[in-house]
Amino acid sequence: MTLTNLIVVWLGIVLLGEAIGSAQSSIKPPENPLTLDQAVDLGLRQNLQVELDNQTHRQLHGLTLTAFNALIPSLSASAQTSVQEINLAAMGFSPETIPSNLLPDGFKLATIVKVQTTGAQINLNQQIFNLPAFEIYRASKETVHAQEFSALMTDGDVVQRVATQYLQILADATTISNKESLLKVDRELERQAREKHDAGVGTNLDLLRAQVQRQNREQELITARNTFAKDKIVLNRLMGEPADQELQLVDEVPYHELEMMSIEEAKRIAYQRRKDLLNLEAQQRSLVLQRKAITFERLPAVTLSGYYGVLGETHGLYHGVFNTQAGLNFPIFQEARIRGDAKVADAQISHIRSQMASLRNDIEQQIRAAMLDVGSSAELVRVARSNVDLATETVAETNDRYRAGVDDTLPVVRALGSLAGAQSQYVNALFQFNQAKLNLARNTGIVQTQYKKFLGN
Repeated sequence: MTLTNLIVVWLGIVLLGEAIGSAQSSIKPPENPLTLDQAVDLGLRQNLQVELDNQTHRQLHGLTLTAFNALIPSLSASAQTSVQEINLAAMGFSPETIPSNLLPDGFKLATIVKVQTTGAQINLNQQIFNLPAFEIYRASKETVHAQEFSALMTDGDVVQRVATQYLQILADATTISNKESLLKVDRELERQAREKHDAGVGTNLDLLRAQVQRQNREQELITARNTFAKDKIVLNRLMGEPADQELQLVDEVPYHELEMMSIEEAKRIAYQRRKDLLNLEAQQRSLVLQRKAITFERLPAVTLSGYYGVLGETHGLYHGVFNTQAGLNFPIFQEARIRGDAKVADAQISHIRSQMASLRNDIEQQIRAAMLDVGSSAELVRVARSNVDLATETVAETNDRYRAGVDDTLPVVRALGSLAGAQSQYVNALFQFNQAKLNLARNTGIVQTQYKKFLGN
């Protein structure tokens, strides 16, 4: 094969590889049909913050078991065997130190002794009376409860964010459709302005205005498509999915008139269901128990320990051995430390109570604001829907006038543009309404369990 042929073959291979790579890069991941419930479920299972909360719960549960272990008996078993060679002379023993009448006839005392022993025993340690350890265990359980409420608060945040983002993408898709409709209207207006200009019955200024309007609409469409793509990326990350995962949202934009509850009823539900408030209450209970444990440190602690086993020569006789002892430990010269710890605990309790009082006021403010948002956004939806109805009626009338030969197509095109604009305003108002309902559910602490009821999905 000549050099020229080799070069041709090499170039062919390179071009084929580039073609294959270009084809592969143009292939998009398959679209994934996704409902709102499925999106929320994925977020609750795969969101990073949810997983971190699960790990924190495991850690605190382990610390609770550690605190519980101080209250239960500690039982262990051990066994050992040893070989020792002892120099009795080095320890002060010699045959001369022992009277000869105490030794059998012919017996000679060796000063180097080799001893082989084997033993086994079971050891027991038990806290009979230790109130500080008991209160610390109870406090650790309340700390676990506080973390559980924190995890539920994260779940509620994930539900709200995923649902809001899902609705945002639905609104983006409708916005793109409306922008495309308005662009068709602007192109038609530009075409008619050009025809009038060419026919000498229209000015160049009218044509320029139509062109500028059409280009502005194209820019708006480009921006809307870009926003739509970025919002899908955000939803993927909230659900713990790859950023390039293609999504096909199958649910429609929900609309549901919400039956408003009274302020007092909403506050009552929030005080019972808000996870951040329940978290603070659990932290307070934990701190109170820790404060009691500090007070109880002035009391004595009663302990019991001992062992039972066998010990003897390795190849000889064994005999039982045991030991039992009880202890009473009094803290002495610990008053300064105990008082210092008590003051720190009192300050922490006072701080957490101030946080709880402030949060209760914040909850009332958030509920009132959310109810106002729901009411105003509901009015905006009704007005926007009325505008859509009026614009639809206008389109019908202009079509009738066009069929009757009274008007040309220009009023029809403008009426269609007004209808598309009214529909876009209606979609935005509907998104604000659904977002306000989700905020109200979040502020009352029931978004995770009742978001479907609030959205009417």
